[in-house]
Amino acid sequence: MAADLIRYDILVQEALRGVVRKVLADMAREGLVGEHHFYITFRTNGRGVRLSARMRELYPEEMTIILQHQFWDLSVSEHAFEVGLSFKNVPEMLLVPFDAVTRFSDPAAGFDLEFKLDEAVETSANDAGSPVEGDAPALSLPEKASLQGAESDAKVIKEMNVTSAGEDKIVSIDKFRKKT
Repeated sequence: MAADLIRYDILVQEALRGVVRKVLADMAREGLVGEHHFYITFRTNGRGVRLSARMRELYPEEMTIILQHQFWDLSVSEHAFEVGLSFKNVPEMLLVPFDAVTRFSDPAAGFDLEFKLDEAVETSANDAGSPVEGDAPALSLPEKASLQGAESDAKVIKEMNVTSAGEDKIVSIDKFRKKT
């Protein structure tokens, strides 16, 4: 197989992060609609993440937040979002660059995205001193999709107590490429 000099994996990841950005920007402007709510997992040690020392101590590598009932001051820029949340009755403001997001899920829609940096991005980020993971993003598709899901990713969603109307299949971009 020929080398991918265009780096479609990176282009797809950027496009999918754009989906997260747009959804959050719309929510910041219009509020949550219907039963939609979001689970957002991010690397707490990612470059540009801003949170209190207390939260960083509790979650040294990764944490998941839920944007549903109790959050405030959501603002979204091209590169990050900021939101107020309460943790054990202590209000906190979090600033999360989209590059630090590792998973975005809307259980009401059965929609799930998982982001993992590829090796080339990982190497350059590690050279800059930022710990990251390797691989390509994954996209959750409805059960009607003909692609096979990754069992370990589905297990993670179930462990997060994320439920949806139907069973979802989480398909990595690499698995999708092999099917087409």
